Amino acid sequence: MECGGQYPEETFPGYQAPILRIAEDGSGELECVTGCFGMVPSWADLMLSRHTYNARSETVAEKPSFRHAWRKHQRCIVPAESFFEPSYESGKAVRWKIANADHAMLGIAGLWEWRSTGGPDDKPLVSFTMLTMNADEHVLMRRFHRPEDEKRMPVLLEPSQYQHWLHSTEDSIDPFLRPYLAEKLLSEPAPRVAKTAVKKSSRPMKAALRKEPPSLWEEE
Repeated sequence: MECGGQYPEETFPGYQAPILRIAEDGSGELECVTGCFGMVPSWADLMLSRHTYNARSETVAEKPSFRHAWRKHQRCIVPAESFFEPSYESGKAVRWKIANADHAMLGIAGLWEWRSTGGPDDKPLVSFTMLTMNADEHVLMRRFHRPEDEKRMPVLLEPSQYQHWLHSTEDSIDPFLRPYLAEKLLSEPAPRVAKTAVKKSSRPMKAALRKEPPSLWEEE
């Protein structure tokens, strides 16, 4: 599960990032394409990506931003070396990094969308969102976010589930909502480092011009 190309070390809403999906040529093979992190349907302003990078599995079939991609079974896998969550166990927010304990790439269940404009040089734009699920009972993921907040986590797929997820035409997401085992994950504090310049080519949308990225788990 590898994608070539150069991408920012950390991906925020509006940035370009790779996804894996079933090839559009009808071959049934996997293809890696670059998309905007944050789903932007054809009817929406590009700034919507600030709010549509996560889709709650409980409501993804109903929300206007996601329901077209869901009904069309436009599923993808978002490869990630790691993701970040805020821990408040010290009394203040401390960023933590979560990755596979064996250092393998994580595969996050996602949906993708296409529009004829909005990409670099106003070319067609592929955009995507990550699916999330409740994590109140997850041994590791329940440690993150404010104490009073619902605990959430991305829908992490086992490699054995990749083909099923991508090819599935089921209307239910339930078969994929088995919590990823805590012992398979490695977590550690990862305070934010000073920002470095990012080339414009990695920020195709105006949404990326905001000075600070929004909270990772802001969801529509």
